[in-house]
Amino acid sequence: MFDFEKRLPDLGKQTILCIGDVMLDEFIYGDVSRISPEAPAPVIAVTHENVIVGGAGNVARNIASLGAKCHFVGVIGHDLAGKTLKSSLARSKGRIVPHLVVDPSRPTTRKLRFVSEHHATHLLRADWEKARPVDFKVESALIKQALAAMPRVGAVVISDYAKGVLTPRVIRAVIDRAKKLKKPVIVDPKGHDYAIYRGATIITPNRKELADSTRMPVGTAAELSKAADSLSRLVGSKAVLVTLSEDGMMLQARNADPVHVPAYSVKVVDVSGAGDTVVAVLATMLAMGADFESAMRAANASAAVVVGKQGTATVSAAELRSRILPSATLAPEEKIVFDWRELERPLAAWRAQGLRIGFTNGVFDLLHPGHVKVLAQSRSLCDRLVVGLNSDASVKRLKGKDRPIQPEHARAEVLAALEAVDLVAIFEQDTPLELIKRVKPTVLVKGGDYKPNQVVGREVVEAQGGEVILVDLVKGFSTTRIVEKSRATKSR
Repeated sequence: MFDFEKRLPDLGKQTILCIGDVMLDEFIYGDVSRISPEAPAPVIAVTHENVIVGGAGNVARNIASLGAKCHFVGVIGHDLAGKTLKSSLARSKGRIVPHLVVDPSRPTTRKLRFVSEHHATHLLRADWEKARPVDFKVESALIKQALAAMPRVGAVVISDYAKGVLTPRVIRAVIDRAKKLKKPVIVDPKGHDYAIYRGATIITPNRKELADSTRMPVGTAAELSKAADSLSRLVGSKAVLVTLSEDGMMLQARNADPVHVPAYSVKVVDVSGAGDTVVAVLATMLAMGADFESAMRAANASAAVVVGKQGTATVSAAELRSRILPSATLAPEEKIVFDWRELERPLAAWRAQGLRIGFTNGVFDLLHPGHVKVLAQSRSLCDRLVVGLNSDASVKRLKGKDRPIQPEHARAEVLAALEAVDLVAIFEQDTPLELIKRVKPTVLVKGGDYKPNQVVGREVVEAQGGEVILVDLVKGFSTTRIVEKSRATKSR
């Protein structure tokens, strides 16, 4: 199975070819509070506008937002919308390499949406387009551009919005060359005759598109699997990925059992362009050698990110990583501080929010229930808990040459994985006094085996108006006793 933690950083090393129907997406946002006196229509008080590259161009944008590179092939008109689209692609800092064919006989496809910002509702959409096949000359130019770029890419995306760019001749030329070069081809289909995509590696219809293209029922999981298998055989693909909106996704690979992944539980703001994000992530994952199931899981996670954003949105590698990896995996890089200069940013943010910052410290060599309870109690006394952790050198001075059992990195990672801990700061000194002066906690917490006047840093905290609180310990648990008992057992 694909190792997401180790391999996701490689997303930015990939190069993808995307060919399809590009369009200009315009969003006008505002508040609707009344009906027009001129006609029974809502009046939108415009607050802001957003103009972005959409359609197949949004696939390219998502590939670029992952840090990867995209060679993008499409058609624009000889008009202002085409110029706007071209200049927008040029702002990608080289991550999108546009190969745009200008067709003066057709307008650049443009979609204008009016959105009620308060209710997150689309009120009206206006389209400028000529959804007809491009002529032979434009077809030839598209094919030339796509085939020239193909040797430099790791995967190919065919993003079909049925606006006329992806004619059977164009599709055939692209898929045939990709197969010769052993490049995976990902198809986001349109229409009813999916036979034109024959030879694709994987095709990504939604539930309705699957039903329409196969003329088969898709109401149950078994029906979905059967229809997807039928489509796979029709297209000659290795797999079919069916997107199911709030029901997640289903993967039907050839001669394999179907795999279903549920959708993430998120607040849906706008589904515009979510399919583009899915194929972009799918292609980038397959380019780096991921298996179909792993690629689907990454695509499913990315969809959960973009539907929570306004408009035709993209997903970054960091957003994908934080969604797909468990929080405990991400905790070390987010919570552990070795350089105290890095403390100021989170501490300043917490203070700006008026949060109560707590502090406790220890060696935490072999984490046991006593430690967990002290940390949980400490966190209950504040809004954010900083844990000071003795460095390896500090532990050796305090506990002897045979300690610590675990190095500081390992001890820090275990602490960071705990929900009660918000930040772990490692200190080299024998006491945490200098760290406490840096953190300036509101609450200083220690175990009940201390007396208030024995707590290091008490004067500092109290002088700043903070307080020292002692919490009860769990009897019977001690790292020293655990170590001694283990050594005694081994010596028998």
